[in-house]
Amino acid sequence: MALHGTPWRPTYQPSAPASVFGSAARKAAGHGWVAQAQASRRWAVVGTVVGAAVALVAFAPAHWLAQAVATATQERVLLANAQGTVWSGDAVLVLSAGVGSRDARALPGRIRWTLRPTGTAVRLALQHDCCLNGEQVLLVQPGFGQVQVSVQPGKADQGDWVGQWPAAWLVGLGTPWNTLRPGGALRLTTQALSLRWAQGRFAMAGSAGLELRDFSSRLTTLPRLGSYRITFSGDPAQAGTALVTLDTLDGALRLSGTGSWSQGGLRLRGEATATDADRPALNNLLNIIGRRQGARSLLTIG
Repeated sequence: MALHGTPWRPTYQPSAPASVFGSAARKAAGHGWVAQAQASRRWAVVGTVVGAAVALVAFAPAHWLAQAVATATQERVLLANAQGTVWSGDAVLVLSAGVGSRDARALPGRIRWTLRPTGTAVRLALQHDCCLNGEQVLLVQPGFGQVQVSVQPGKADQGDWVGQWPAAWLVGLGTPWNTLRPGGALRLTTQALSLRWAQGRFAMAGSAGLELRDFSSRLTTLPRLGSYRITFSGDPAQAGTALVTLDTLDGALRLSGTGSWSQGGLRLRGEATATDADRPALNNLLNIIGRRQGARSLLTIG
């Protein structure tokens, strides 16, 4: 302290300026928090979208499947009043002649289905109390530009028949069934049956048989015409084509024929005849189902 001269004053020294590195660190921390918040929001949106997509697939309504079946069959096969989901549901099974048809016919009861992924395939299980032989299982294997459907073997006590339906159900398809008004029953059997569609081409392995049992028609006075079988079998020599044969099991009306089934549809050439004793009662029917050539009627489909 000076006794003479300028009095003593405390010296003021301003604090050092803020470090450039400290300011940058605080800015970086702020930007990091914002980035984390934005990332969290993005993941929340992604999670919501994925969750909604999973829920949409898991709970897809059954009428989506009904619409797909109607479109694929040009509304000839319908799943009416569909309930449940694509994965587990039920509906009334209907045959129709297409859009605007007045001859649609429904089967009694409801057909039930369940879809379950299994490896790279999908397992489709079907049950219908009126018509299917227990639970019938189809294995659907999709691929790049192709899909394969295989009928799985049933239980040992079920036999080889898949289902049986009233022949009157065919009236729903329109001409010529709405004229014939068939009676009797249709029974489907299969043996190692597998159908494959690849790049617009069709292939069949194994065989399938459709029996028309105790067939009758309103076009004749006979109460019963007979029983018949149509057999479909894969043709190893010609990919994309199945061989078709028509045979008579028994009855007054005799039917026979051969042909093929391919992407272009069914082609069949054959003939219908009648036993001498029953020809007068069957003349009208023979005139309708084919072109008459003497005592026989020539059958042409496709």
